[in-house]
Amino acid sequence: MLFLVISDPRPERPSAVAAQRQSYWRWIEPLIAAGQVKSLHAKVGRGAAVLFDVDSNETLHRYLNEWADIIPARFDIHALIDPTAAQRFLATQVAEKPGDSLPPP
Repeated sequence: MLFLVISDPRPERPSAVAAQRQSYWRWIEPLIAAGQVKSLHAKVGRGAAVLFDVDSNETLHRYLNEWADIIPARFDIHALIDPTAAQRFLATQVAEKPGDSLPPP
């Protein structure tokens, strides 16, 4: 299951949370190595945009709680689908237009 998570950390002085920010990078490295994080980008200023590939909502929930324990933040979470799956779904919609199976009035 793919999720794009964008963090918005609490407004604290960056220098006051530098150690926590370093801890965050150490925390996420094993998730990258395991393939549960597909990409990670630091936002300009503070925060991150992370593409998670996890097996369940519960796994994502656990990771976000661990993340928030390191750096308290608000998270925007977007459930995503694989581009190939999205194209297959779109093809079925084009092939089966709504109303095609309805009898004429």
